[in-house]
Amino acid sequence: MTKSETQSLVTSSFDRTVLPNGLRVLTSTFQHTNAVSIIFLFGAGSRYETPELAGASHLFEHMLFKGTESRPTPREISEVVEGVGGTLNAFTDREVTGYWCRVAQPNYRDSIDLLADMTLNSLFKDEDIAKEKQVVYEEIRASHDSPGARVSMMLDNLLWPDQPLGRDIAGSVESVGAISREDMLKYLETQYVASNTVIAVAGNVDHKEVVDQVSELIGGLHDGEILPMFPYEAKQPQKRVALEYRPTEQAHVAFGLPGLAADDPDRHALSIMSVILGETMSSRLFEEVREHRGLAYDIHSGAHFLSDTGAFVVESGIDPARVDEAIPVILHELAKMREGVTETEWKQALELTKGRMMLRMEESRAVSSFLGIQELLRDNVETVDEILAKISSVSMEDIKRAAQRVIKAENLVLSIVGPFEDNEHFESMLTFE
Repeated sequence: MTKSETQSLVTSSFDRTVLPNGLRVLTSTFQHTNAVSIIFLFGAGSRYETPELAGASHLFEHMLFKGTESRPTPREISEVVEGVGGTLNAFTDREVTGYWCRVAQPNYRDSIDLLADMTLNSLFKDEDIAKEKQVVYEEIRASHDSPGARVSMMLDNLLWPDQPLGRDIAGSVESVGAISREDMLKYLETQYVASNTVIAVAGNVDHKEVVDQVSELIGGLHDGEILPMFPYEAKQPQKRVALEYRPTEQAHVAFGLPGLAADDPDRHALSIMSVILGETMSSRLFEEVREHRGLAYDIHSGAHFLSDTGAFVVESGIDPARVDEAIPVILHELAKMREGVTETEWKQALELTKGRMMLRMEESRAVSSFLGIQELLRDNVETVDEILAKISSVSMEDIKRAAQRVIKAENLVLSIVGPFEDNEHFESMLTFE
């Protein structure tokens, strides 16, 4: 099947072509910039892993930078992009793994060639795997040493117990240590296949030229049966509070609630509610917790959306001596959202949300990710115009309904990293009364 489509964005257009092997190529043309951003996306991540293979997606991502047949060393890989002033990097998430670069326009064809080479021809030498495992161990240990990162991991485990969503994306030292070369090659055969691959390019490029190059380089990528991600399992939390004792001078506190999936009709209403609650210096939490009471330097909320579930989170760093004072204040502001918002808050949050999006779409890397991730995870791309229209249509009543759907005391969980050991004390505080 081959297909080409053109649709409009606010500041540019995008074209979409599906190659005969099922690989999808999207481009967005920016004639006003000398930067080109390229991203290769694969349906791979922690939600595809058994407990025994926890961290395999992340380790695999690292290995694609270790060498190919034509570029056998990490330096020869990085120099293609960094040697001309560009940026080369990658990420592993729960549902997607991405390899991206941002380069000056004259160098983008070499960069596409590099990413294709990494995808098709990585060596996976035993000695490189052993060495890179040591690097990943240090990355895992660094995350565990960071109270902010650790409190988020603990919150995930409370929200999504006994399932991949609740595990650290990088896995553990033990699980990564057990991953074999054969495991990695099997992963290559199942997840890094044509119909599970999206390539998105944004910048001053010609769609046909990109498609022709990709077809030549990677049009022969095999297809196959893709391992599905493990579905979300709705479970009542086995415990509502997770504490990790550390003699820190600041307690790191995170509240969590099960949220909404990416295609939920109330998605945009929940996002706007989060803006009003805790995403700006004029938000309710910032005003009450920081400005009025001086309880925290930073406090923020966030709505996170996944394919079949989501999470709503409030995080802060608080003086341990004032945690008992701060928690009821935060919970009170959270509960008040169920009563609705003012017209002024509603109008300001709509404009802020739309403005953020339009500004983000001025940058080529954001556009390539915007196109590619939607195509990979939803098999469809909503244009910026379409999303802005949905945001504009969110009413005050929609925000109230979304808040009432999500903010429920019985679903509330709390993680804390700091000088505390009494779970029951904090359990008793998890109420909106």
